[in-house]
Amino acid sequence: MRLIPLVPAAFVLCISGPSFAQEWIEYASRADLFTVNFPGEPTVRDITYPTEYGLTLAGRVHSHEDGKNRYSVTVVDYANVQKIHQERLTNCQKYPNLCNNPWNGELRGALDYAVRSFLQRDAKVTDYAYANIDRIEGRRIQLTNADRSRTFAVIHMHENRLYILEGTVPPGAPPPGLFQQSLGFLDKDGIRVRYEGTYSNMYPPPPRVQYQAPQGR
Repeated sequence: MRLIPLVPAAFVLCISGPSFAQEWIEYASRADLFTVNFPGEPTVRDITYPTEYGLTLAGRVHSHEDGKNRYSVTVVDYANVQKIHQERLTNCQKYPNLCNNPWNGELRGALDYAVRSFLQRDAKVTDYAYANIDRIEGRRIQLTNADRSRTFAVIHMHENRLYILEGTVPPGAPPPGLFQQSLGFLDKDGIRVRYEGTYSNMYPPPPRVQYQAPQGR
């Protein structure tokens, strides 16, 4: 992981509350292959993640709290779901249709299954739509919570990893733009990934193009 001071002038007005007193950093996780801006060094903790078809997968949460602002990126590795499901079906004697390996549905549905957890919250959905970061498709969702705070989230799948980015700000605060718009995906060499066409997980990836960082004005 690397930490790089980053204070783009174009985003200063999007930073709320105590963030003005802190220096934002560009954070990169080589273990989980993503980069994002945080208003300080995040903590990282291991988690287990229950899937739609009953698996428990390993994951990590990278998170930071800045006053009443909360930022997190959750990453869950789906790479071995076919093997894990197959091992669970060893010596299965149930009716044949109940012994099929559901790994395809597990992987293809992981993104929408993650969205469901947001829809089940005690909150009002104010936006739900298609999302695209560096031509890697996903979903975005915005919630107004019971305490009138707002949550902004995007969910993506890249190379069988599930990424859930979530920023929550207090009532009346601007959206967490510097955090929300900075998510990017890295390859095994730590280089940010951008594709020539739309990337959909489980389909052959389109050709990559050189990533060009946005220039401040």
